[in-house]
Amino acid sequence: MLSEQSVPVVRASLPAVGAAIGDITTLFYRKLFDAHPELLRDLFNRGNQASGEQQRALAGSIAAFAGMLLESPDARPDALLSRIAHKHASLGITSDQYKIVHRHLFAAIAEVLGDAVTPEVAAAWDEVYWLMANALVAVESRLYQEAGVAEGEVWRPMEITGRREETPDAVSLVLRPADGRPTRPFLPGQYVSVRSSLPDGSRQIRQYSLSAAPGRTDWRITVKRVQGGGRPEGEVSSWLHAHARPGDVLTVSAPFGDLALAEDDGPLLLASAGIGVTPVLAMLDHLAATGSTRPVTVVHADRSPADHPHRQEHLDLVRALPGARLHLWYEEPGDAAPEAAAGRADVTGLELPPGLTAYLCGPVPFMRAVRGDLLRRGVPAEAVHYEVFGPDLWLGQP
Repeated sequence: MLSEQSVPVVRASLPAVGAAIGDITTLFYRKLFDAHPELLRDLFNRGNQASGEQQRALAGSIAAFAGMLLESPDARPDALLSRIAHKHASLGITSDQYKIVHRHLFAAIAEVLGDAVTPEVAAAWDEVYWLMANALVAVESRLYQEAGVAEGEVWRPMEITGRREETPDAVSLVLRPADGRPTRPFLPGQYVSVRSSLPDGSRQIRQYSLSAAPGRTDWRITVKRVQGGGRPEGEVSSWLHAHARPGDVLTVSAPFGDLALAEDDGPLLLASAGIGVTPVLAMLDHLAATGSTRPVTVVHADRSPADHPHRQEHLDLVRALPGARLHLWYEEPGDAAPEAAAGRADVTGLELPPGLTAYLCGPVPFMRAVRGDLLRRGVPAEAVHYEVFGPDLWLGQP
C-alpha cells in the first residue's frame, strides 16, 4: 500500500497526471526508443505503436493502478497485475528493464508537468511506480519458475509440421519442438508468443492462443491475417501467411496467460467472436478428451460461416460433449448455417444455470457487451474471465 505521506499527494496530483497522461506516455515512448531503438525493433509491437494503442494501454494501467491504491488500499489488484505479468513473461521481460522504463517515464513526467512536479510529487509517484513494478516482478518471477526457465529465457525453436487454411484470412500451424524434447505443458486457454525475423532485420513478437488441447506431442496455433481497416497491416500475421510452411522453424515462447479453464464440475459459458474462438477450441477439446459432462453453453459470433475459423471442428467438439449446447450468430448467415441467428451475439435470452463461470475472447466491444449482459443477469464479476490480445485497453475492469 502507499505510505501515509504519499496518499494525499497522489490523490491531489492524480487529476493533473491523469489529464496529461496521454502526452506523458507519448513522450515516454519517444525517449525510450531514442535511447533503446532495439526495443522497438525487437520487443514492442510496431503496429500498436503506430496506432497509439500501446500509449493508451500504458496510460490506462498507471491511472488504474494509482486509483486502486487510493480506493482499495488494503487490496492488491491481482486481476490487473496478472494479465500484465503473463504478457510480460511471454515476451521474456526481465526485472532490469523496469529500471529503464522508470528512467524515461519519469523524465517524461517532469518534462510534461514542469514545475508541478515538486520533490513531494516526484517521490509519491515514484512510490506508485515501484509498488506496481515490484509486484509485477514478483508475479513474473513466479511464472518463470513455474515454466521451469530462467528469467526471460522463454524461447525455444519449434518446427512447423502442418499448415491448413481455415478461412481466407486464418491459417493454422502445427508446431513440434525442433530440439526433440517434449512439448511444455499448458492449460487450456493459454497462449504462446511467436518471434519472427522480418525482412528489415527486426524481430517482432505476437501472441497466439494454443488452439488444441494440451497433452499432445505437438501444439497448434491459428493466425488471422490483420488487414488494413484504417490500421497498419499486421506485420507478423502477414509474414506468417506468406512464408510459414512445413519444415520452417519458428522461435516460440513457453505458454502463458491467465484465461485458463478451471478444473471443476461447475457450468461454463464459453463465448467467442472471430479469431477469439481459438482458446475456446482448446477448452472444448480438453473437455472432450477428458470425457467431461459439465454443462457448457457455447456462444460464437462471426461475420459469416466462411469467416468462422475452425467452424466444423467447433461444431464437432460441441456435439462430442453431452452437456454442451452451441449458439451461433452470423452477420451474414446465408444458406450454409440454418442453425445460426442473424446479427450480433445476444446472451440475454439464453438459459444460464446458477454458479456459472464465463470465459470470453474476441474484440473488446464484443466482450464488453457480453460481460455487461452477464452482470445484469446476476453473474458475479469475479466469475467472468476474458482475454485481450494486443494492448490491454480494458485494464480498469475487474
